[in-house]
Amino acid sequence: MSIDEAFHQFAEFFTRHPQPERLEIERLHDRLTALVDADDLSSRLNAWSHLLDWARGGDHADELDDEGLLSTRAVRRWQVLLDLLQAAPALRASVQDSFAEVLREAEADNLFGVAGLPTGRGFLGEVGDRLLRRVLPQPPDEHDLARLLLRLYRTQRQVVRFARLPHGLFSRLAQTLVSPEHADAWKAMRTHFANGFRLLVSRVQFEGLSQKIRTRSQPVPVSESPFFRLQQASEAALQAWQSGAGIREAATQWRECAAGCRGAMKQIERHLDQGVSVDVVYTLEVLDRCLLRMDLMLTFMENEDRDLRYAALHQLLSLLIAATHSDRSIRQLVGDNLRLLQRKIVERAGKTGEHYIAWTRREYWHIWFAAAGGGFVTVFTAAIKMKIHGLHAPLFVEGLLAGINYAVSFLILQALGLILATKQPAMTAASLAGIMREHKGAERIDEIVTHAAQIVRSQIAAALGNIVIVFIGAFALSALWQLALGRTFLDDAEAEYVFDTLSPISSLTVWYAALTGAILWAASLVGGWFDNWASLHRLPQAISEHRLGKRFGRPRMVKLAGVVSRNIAGWGTNISLGLMLGLMPAIGQFLGLPLDVRHVTLNTGTLSLATAAVEASWHTTFFVWAVVGIGTMFVLNLGVSFTLSLYTAARAFGLPRGFLLDFGRSLGRRLLRRPGQFFLPPGRNDTAPGDAAGD
Repeated sequence: MSIDEAFHQFAEFFTRHPQPERLEIERLHDRLTALVDADDLSSRLNAWSHLLDWARGGDHADELDDEGLLSTRAVRRWQVLLDLLQAAPALRASVQDSFAEVLREAEADNLFGVAGLPTGRGFLGEVGDRLLRRVLPQPPDEHDLARLLLRLYRTQRQVVRFARLPHGLFSRLAQTLVSPEHADAWKAMRTHFANGFRLLVSRVQFEGLSQKIRTRSQPVPVSESPFFRLQQASEAALQAWQSGAGIREAATQWRECAAGCRGAMKQIERHLDQGVSVDVVYTLEVLDRCLLRMDLMLTFMENEDRDLRYAALHQLLSLLIAATHSDRSIRQLVGDNLRLLQRKIVERAGKTGEHYIAWTRREYWHIWFAAAGGGFVTVFTAAIKMKIHGLHAPLFVEGLLAGINYAVSFLILQALGLILATKQPAMTAASLAGIMREHKGAERIDEIVTHAAQIVRSQIAAALGNIVIVFIGAFALSALWQLALGRTFLDDAEAEYVFDTLSPISSLTVWYAALTGAILWAASLVGGWFDNWASLHRLPQAISEHRLGKRFGRPRMVKLAGVVSRNIAGWGTNISLGLMLGLMPAIGQFLGLPLDVRHVTLNTGTLSLATAAVEASWHTTFFVWAVVGIGTMFVLNLGVSFTLSLYTAARAFGLPRGFLLDFGRSLGRRLLRRPGQFFLPPGRNDTAPGDAAGD
């Protein structure tokens, strides 16, 4: 029977559907005709793709019901297609023939056992491989069923809609496509299914018995490892399934081995609290995906009830299609594998940030004095920076010298316990995110806003302490310089250069200030990474137990280990921040890109030196615009760094966006109603959380 004859016999059925024209029956006719007439694999795949596009289209294609599945109106076209095939046996047989031909010519080992799983080359190798696949064209491979699924489900929206198909509809679709007359095609597919299962087992065994996993697991002989025993349990289950014997007992044994594997993985995750290894996280992710897929495949194999078996198949195919798409995503790979490291870094920063929040008057004035000390040290940092600039050395040399100057200055601040305000936002934002995680819920929003207000108040105190002292100190330095040498610290040309570079209208100060805020945030991540690296490699323990203890004494080595443990994060932050601030202008000039830095405290010092060098500069337009530039840096340095840090911390802790929006609205209302809480010193009776009576 031809397609036209089938549609003619089906005409009475169409009349029972409201508005058949709206469902584009004519287009369905064309797509089925192309599918039946296709005589090679390429034509069949194109025809199947077009038929699927028609079936999942419509005005209500994304509508969901109360259970989160596609609604009746969303699957209307699927129902029409299946009704047509059910009413026209000859047409259904032609479609089944086409589907069976695709399965005969396709190779599905990779679909079940490889697709969607990262390669075995490690995290960096996988990132490079995915990047090349994005850049370089991929040769077509129409016989690979994994590539076919990627072709049929091209967008994430299509992937999600397949997963949300009603289970009854998928079961009906599967029954419509399966025909006893094509037993050879389904037998071949069962073989591919088993081979894919074996590929997954071999991957689990390879990764689970690797040295990086065994050294972090409970020490047991290899033969007793659950990762080793899983292979035997898997082969027993496959043999029982392929022979048609009962699989229940073999499936139970397999799940016991899989539970042992997951128990070992949990133990390794607990060890990661001491230090996160990206390679170990990557391996655990691979193992988790393999075990999850194998569990779904085993569920399909052991279910004798047809509806349950089709439900398991639907879930498995949804996972495979989604995994095939994620196999190309660099962003998802990085996010999945760096999440634990990101959380570790944020937690470390949050603990440091607690020291920068003033709840009492004593703590508030301590921040002021520490910031004043930081401003005093920065006077000399700014002065040395201007002298380095005056050397007119090669770009790299000038940038390196400036970076060393900054880094040494920051390390001195750390050693003396002084404060540089611009380094606080990354820490206080992480602390605020930690508070949000512990106090999620609308009823605790006021408490979180209170913490935020104290952070703002403390940050402003530190920034003003820095700026006031660095401006006064730099002006005094220039006066002493003139008194001793008979000339100002900067000449007129250098002073004019400073005014020009600080103006937000005649330079790119706004962009450079925002970029500096991003650099401040990045430096905090570097410091957290160093802290994690030291914990992962047990550096303090290695120092305390080093053989040099025999010469210098074990107590001294233990003391040195404590110093390293407490300060390595700060060292990493300060050195990386100094080098980035110093080298960024040189990199920008070398590449011809607008890359430079505008640091509020350092540039306040250079502005003061320039002001002291030019008589009657206080009332000039240059000075006014330079002051506006300093204000711009104040806002952008602190604002960009805080925003990026809060966003990073929120993602690391899994905070919902809706909660962050509620927090922002509540913070705005508190600022309008009680602005003094953000700007004025704490009251005499204010106490830190936990210090109040009864706590």
